[in-house]
Amino acid sequence: MKDWNPDLYLQFEAERTRPAAELLSRIFHPEAKHISDLGCGPGNSTELLYQAYPRANVTGIDSSESMLLQAKQRLPACHFQQADISTWRPDIPQDIIYANASLQWVPDHDELLPHLLQQLSDRGVLAFQVPDNLEQPSHALMRKVAMEGVWWEKYNEQVFKRSPLLSTEGYYDLLAGHGYQVDIWRTTFYHVLPSVSSIVEWVKSTGLRPFLSPLNEMEQQLFLLQYQAELEKVFTSRQDGHVLLPFPRLFVIASKKRSVIH
Repeated sequence: MKDWNPDLYLQFEAERTRPAAELLSRIFHPEAKHISDLGCGPGNSTELLYQAYPRANVTGIDSSESMLLQAKQRLPACHFQQADISTWRPDIPQDIIYANASLQWVPDHDELLPHLLQQLSDRGVLAFQVPDNLEQPSHALMRKVAMEGVWWEKYNEQVFKRSPLLSTEGYYDLLAGHGYQVDIWRTTFYHVLPSVSSIVEWVKSTGLRPFLSPLNEMEQQLFLLQYQAELEKVFTSRQDGHVLLPFPRLFVIASKKRSVIH
């Protein structure tokens, strides 16, 4: 798959950063000194962490070289590392491990989360937010166009069966079972966009990447035209001409339970 496009991703920087700020606002660890941002992208979420913890050692982790290059230019005072989240191991136990809209790309969360917990310090906090929108029209229609088009033979089975998230109860039980106090909630954002074509632009840098990557340029253009036509059947303009993109997200914060001294 081609590398991520940071400029395309940042077309909707304000909308993408909003859930990152909401996640950060619910973390309580005023003494945090070592913080990692998993899937830091172009650094918009890392910047929030750096502003909240200016004295901490903040490190952004990403598998994309182009994303890391832009993040380094944006935040020269922070550290950045190219690594795979599923196998990442920091040199120093982390006080906060933060992941904004990145863990959905990593399979087997029942194995991934215990691995991440092992990288925390004694009072460390794991905080992550993941899109919960695989069944939303914006994503269901990607699969529909892929299966009905002339290009369907170019896709492997994994494109249509991206690893699902655990249930809310599943995340709670997994983290609570490791001795963590769990704060968990779901929010549906309704992003106000100027047109249906804006929805296409939004997902081109994220969810559409696995569907567009195997196609040549002409096929990509045809795919996007058919995808937008399907979206236009579902998303109608509101009174002011804008469209609303529903975007449900699941938020989880796991904090080590403090021992009670009698």
